[in-house]
Amino acid sequence: MVKRLSFVFVLFVLAIIALLLAAANPTGPNTVSFDEPMIIWLNVGIIALLFLPPFILSFFGHLAVKIVSAIYQAFIVFAFTSLILAGLLIPSIPVIFVGGLGAILSICSILVTILTGVKKGNVVTE
Repeated sequence: MVKRLSFVFVLFVLAIIALLLAAANPTGPNTVSFDEPMIIWLNVGIIALLFLPPFILSFFGHLAVKIVSAIYQAFIVFAFTSLILAGLLIPSIPVIFVGGLGAILSICSILVTILTGVKKGNVVTE
């Protein structure tokens, strides 16, 4: 449980860092920027709501719940991969770095979610 919870928390922090990088380098009038702090707080709240399901699901060890959590986390992988592409279009090395790190950690989180608690002989790993 602690492994899965820590991965979700690290991914949440990376998503907030990506938001702050986007606010530091606004690309147009309709993007998030530090000029409007309420919009940034609103986006932080939305990110927190989006990370709430995998956070809650990380407390349960049933196989069906793990599969649902892994499928949900696959959407997070897609979001971080999209961030890599956006960083290539801007171009911004920190955005590409955060997107790549987030995609790698998301894939690792899916693997840890599925493989935690798998029986090896008679021993259950947790």
